[in-house]
Amino acid sequence: MSSRFCHCSFLHLLIGLFIFGSTSAISAHENEDPTIKTMEAFSGYPIHESNSLISDFVSSLSVETQTLQNQIDELSTFSDSPAPSVTRILYSEKDVLARRYIKNLMGLAGLSVREDAVGNIFGRWIGDEPELPPVATGSHIDAIPYSGKYDGVIGVLGAIEAINVLKRSGFKPKRSLEVIMFTSEEPTRFGISCLGSRLLAGIETLANNLKSTVDGQNISFLDAARSAGYANDQDDLSSVFLKKGSYSAFIELHIEQGPILEEEGISIGVVTAIAAPASITVDFEGNGGHAGAALMPTRNDAGLAAAELALAVEKHVLESGSIDTVGTVGILELHPGAINSIPSRSHLEIDTRDIDEKRRNTVIEKTHQSATTIANKRRVKLSEFKIINQDPPALSDKLIIEAAEAASKELNLTYKKMISRAYHDSLFMARISPMGMIFIPCYKGYSHKPEEFSSREDITNGVKVLALALAKLSLN
Repeated sequence: MSSRFCHCSFLHLLIGLFIFGSTSAISAHENEDPTIKTMEAFSGYPIHESNSLISDFVSSLSVETQTLQNQIDELSTFSDSPAPSVTRILYSEKDVLARRYIKNLMGLAGLSVREDAVGNIFGRWIGDEPELPPVATGSHIDAIPYSGKYDGVIGVLGAIEAINVLKRSGFKPKRSLEVIMFTSEEPTRFGISCLGSRLLAGIETLANNLKSTVDGQNISFLDAARSAGYANDQDDLSSVFLKKGSYSAFIELHIEQGPILEEEGISIGVVTAIAAPASITVDFEGNGGHAGAALMPTRNDAGLAAAELALAVEKHVLESGSIDTVGTVGILELHPGAINSIPSRSHLEIDTRDIDEKRRNTVIEKTHQSATTIANKRRVKLSEFKIINQDPPALSDKLIIEAAEAASKELNLTYKKMISRAYHDSLFMARISPMGMIFIPCYKGYSHKPEEFSSREDITNGVKVLALALAKLSLN
């Protein structure tokens, strides 16, 4: 056995030993643990010197920050709206070009690249024990109209750079490491959020519904996918499904999309849970009429019914007593939409979310009760109250939380545990494997707008924590 191989094997072992409890290894040495003696005899290195070796490994983690920023800037040019905004819609020409860009970077990082039938892209670094379930990381690059260039992108380009960081340090994973670029996390084109990760999680109803789903221009999902080079010669999307346990862990790097980390001057957020949304559509129908001629006591105003329900949503959310319960009426449309016409129809789209599923569902039930009461009181018809989706929240895995915390400590970065009020592909990856997330600060908490921004320092910190957490998880 060469001395180089011996040293690498020992460093490998050291990192594994020091993942979640270096003090126990040192204590065991001091007590003349026979196992430690055996490892010392095998390796030729005394375990008590391992602290400096671990420190050397951590200090070797170097992020090419300028290169990464250049990649973020270049990817933002694949957009259907002018800078500084980014618009990148599923299966559009710009989306296809951006996908090609990501695959090229994966290839340059030495990853083995594959794509599935809907365009989820996977780049794998083969580990020493490739038969073990890999550790995965990643996010999305699609962007809602006139948004920013960091949402999702940090979790894809940052993940590729994290792999490069580990390679430059000389690290070799035991479990393979895989970067995933998820298809269509945003619901922009077909109204389905986290489309790629939902399918990976094996949601059969979605796979079946996509066969007949069309966009606003009446283009079917399958035709759009085929125009981008996917779903060729097949309508069955079940080939995308992954079995539970396909990964040993999944960890996603993301901007916070909220102001807490920046306001508190904290470098890293370790996510403990992801709040899940429920989306509801509501329609009221009244008689309408002339704004001047119809008397107030006899009106059946669908617009006022909608306005009253919007306020009821706020009331029911606040009644939960938890800051983690939120509700938003993001769309309120009136027909015919004329200043001198009483609305005869109104349409609302409501988003409510929480990390507590029961508490969130109570808001939905109360909202339904209020919609019925309001309709009766205002003598309008509640023609629809439809729950579009009602996903369960997800808790981060203890081991992944500990890996992110340990990485932050070893890198001397401040961190705090926090929940994610926005949902991410991680919400559905939790159905496949243990899941966790790492947040970095973003300017004023801005997201989904051109002003979205994270500093180079914060991005670098996030990539380092991700890299070190991946190393820990790959050796687990």
